[in-house]
Amino acid sequence: MSELYKTVDQAFQRLHVGSEQFNPALESREIGRVKSVATGIAKVTGLPSVGYEELVKFPNGLYGIAFDLGETEVGVVLLGNYWQLQAGDEAERTGRVMDVPVGKELLGRVVNPLGEAMDDRGPINCLERLPIERPAAAIMDRMPVTEPLQTGIKVVDAMVPIGRGQRELILGDRQTGKTTIAVDTIINQRDQDVQCIYCAIGQRASAVAKVIADLEAHGAMAYTTVVVTEGNDPAGLTYIAPYAATSIAEYFMHQGKDVLIVYDDLTNHARAYREIALLLRRPPGREAFPGDIFYIHSRLLERATHLKQELGGGSLTALPIIETEAQNMAAYIPTNLISITDGQIYLSPKLFELGILPAVEVGRSVSRVGGKAQRKDYRKVASRLKLAYAQFEELENFARFGTRLDQSTKAQLEHGKRIRACLKQGEHELVPVDAQITLLEALGENRFDEVPLDEMHAAEQALYQSLLVDKNDG
Repeated sequence: MSELYKTVDQAFQRLHVGSEQFNPALESREIGRVKSVATGIAKVTGLPSVGYEELVKFPNGLYGIAFDLGETEVGVVLLGNYWQLQAGDEAERTGRVMDVPVGKELLGRVVNPLGEAMDDRGPINCLERLPIERPAAAIMDRMPVTEPLQTGIKVVDAMVPIGRGQRELILGDRQTGKTTIAVDTIINQRDQDVQCIYCAIGQRASAVAKVIADLEAHGAMAYTTVVVTEGNDPAGLTYIAPYAATSIAEYFMHQGKDVLIVYDDLTNHARAYREIALLLRRPPGREAFPGDIFYIHSRLLERATHLKQELGGGSLTALPIIETEAQNMAAYIPTNLISITDGQIYLSPKLFELGILPAVEVGRSVSRVGGKAQRKDYRKVASRLKLAYAQFEELENFARFGTRLDQSTKAQLEHGKRIRACLKQGEHELVPVDAQITLLEALGENRFDEVPLDEMHAAEQALYQSLLVDKNDG
């Protein structure tokens, strides 16, 4: 009996010591209630201290971003499947902004804007996270664009070259080859030590699957991360997609790497933002877009830069894609993005219909930076070519009136036709820079003028073959 009393006394003594040592942690939580749910938007009451763009947690693991701060209620943009969310459900502040996992573990993976895996390779375990909205690098932290980003596409590298750290817009009507140029540029970065991010914004699942299949077929997924939102995803996910992709890219840039990011396309992004703004009852402006549509794209693209050496010397090159309607480059979103970027590559449906691929219209395409980043030997041969091609296009339009032409003008027209034939290029048929320089030099010296037009492709391949033989002999 004494043993039993002794055991009981020891138990009570331990309980007493434990109760003395226990310090309950007080945690303040601010929990509100869902007032109403609309298409991708929730109105929440009872969160008086919530901050702008703060993450709000709902039941079943659903999150949203506080987007519209009113006196009595908050408009929250929902980031996921909101069909189970109902009026009266709890909404809790998280005290943090939206962030995304970053790191080398994302290379070769397909993820959504929340950083969740969308492929069949299991969960992604990243050690770091970065906010999706980050201030762009200060002017004093930037360096001039001095190094080229070779696309492997002859007409782009020669006529509208792109430098590492540049923002080059790709625009044109639908089905003119905009995505193909971007994907070929990613494929051409193999063995160039450039990390690539492809951000599909509101695309069809079949179109995204084709891009991923092309990247895998050419070994490009090893250095590429694909961030995907599909057309049936909530507008909130579509809105945050390019910002999340840019934070993933910035992680590599701050490691001193050169990074290429493709936004495909920002037209869908602008439409998603317009949908959010109208549901939140913000006043519409031109083409029903909200007044700050320019700001949301400028703060995104300003993050593309070339950092100075003290910060690692990394660069982030942006290739935003937008879709024009009926070749109207003067519409609201195209003019906004043309003014934000450092040049544009315009794809013409007329050239596409004529089979002149890629359908880059040189007269409307420009690079305000890339020419300074071109190799000297490349710039020497390409500068003559662009002038000759521009003169040819003017002469060709003039000759359509049936005017009688002298021999020198006819020779100039024939030379221009050979330039156009040499700049034709099939999908994923990329040309190394040395081969491009040799081809352009031969064009500049009129070596192809005697070759019949229907034999130009064979002559070009023979030139590449002889260059390969010379390299092997050397």
